[in-house]
Amino acid sequence: MFAQATWLNPPQQWTRQADHLTVVTDAHADFWRETHYGFVRDNGHFLHVQTAGAFTAQVKVEGAFAELYDQAGLMVRVDEAHWVKIGAELSDGVTLLSSVLTDEVSDWATGVFPGDPQAFWIRATVANGVLRVQVSVDGVHWPLVRLAPFPVAASYQVGPYCCTPERAGLQVRFSEWQVGAPNGKSLHDLS
Repeated sequence: MFAQATWLNPPQQWTRQADHLTVVTDAHADFWRETHYGFVRDNGHFLHVQTAGAFTAQVKVEGAFAELYDQAGLMVRVDEAHWVKIGAELSDGVTLLSSVLTDEVSDWATGVFPGDPQAFWIRATVANGVLRVQVSVDGVHWPLVRLAPFPVAASYQVGPYCCTPERAGLQVRFSEWQVGAPNGKSLHDLS
C-alpha cells in the first residue's frame, strides 16, 4: 500500500519500505481550520491513496508523543475544507485519543486511550454519508470511538498523517496499512 501512495506535504525526512513508513515531522506542520484559534493550516504530512467511493481503512501507529499537539494517525480527506484526522495527540501532558472533524471549520474531540498510546491501530469506515471510527490497542478488539456524518463523495484520499504544530522532530512509524471495501460489520461488532 505504501508504494502506491502520494504525499500531500511530504516531510523533509522519511523512508518508505514495502511494509512500513517512518516519518520525522517538520516544524509547525498541522491540519486545522478556524475554530478557536482563528487560523487555517493545511501543511501537515499526509500519505494517501485515492479510493473509489466507500471504504474501510486501518493503520498501525507507533510514536513517542512528547510535546504539546504532537499527533499521528489516520486521515480521510475530500478536499482542504472537508476531512477528518483521528489518532493520538498530546494535550495537557497526556497522550489522548483525538479526532478532528472538519466541515469548513474544525471541531476537536478527545478521550482517554484504552491502552498504551505509543502503539495502536486506527480504523475508519466511510459509507452512505457516515464516518465510523474505531481504535485498537491489540489489533484484535476494535471499540467504536466516533460516529459522525461525513460527505458522500465519488472518491476519498485516505492514509496515515502526522503533525507537530509546536515543533519539529516527532518520529512516527506506520505499518499494517490497509484500504478496501467497507467491512460491513454491525456497529457494535468489536472485531
